[in-house]
Amino acid sequence: MADTQLDKVSSQPVVAASNVDTAEVPSAEWGWSGESIKTFRFFGWFFALFLIAMLIGNHEGRVEDWYLIGFAVLMAGMLVRDVLRRRKPR
Repeated sequence: MADTQLDKVSSQPVVAASNVDTAEVPSAEWGWSGESIKTFRFFGWFFALFLIAMLIGNHEGRVEDWYLIGFAVLMAGMLVRDVLRRRKPR
């Protein structure tokens, strides 16, 4: 159920989401309190590919390569899991 509050500037009621506390999230009063999922996904894939691109370099040891590959695979796995979780209806 939506919670209604009076706006201090006008007498029009402002509807805030019931699961967002305006004391913790002040931007909820202005109508925005969400996350930019597409932006997070884009940068997640960008940094996973960036880690793979860092394999090309002047280092001689292979320990760095394993860490870069491991973190890139972990990040890609989290992104794929997020996509699959959001597709399923709740």
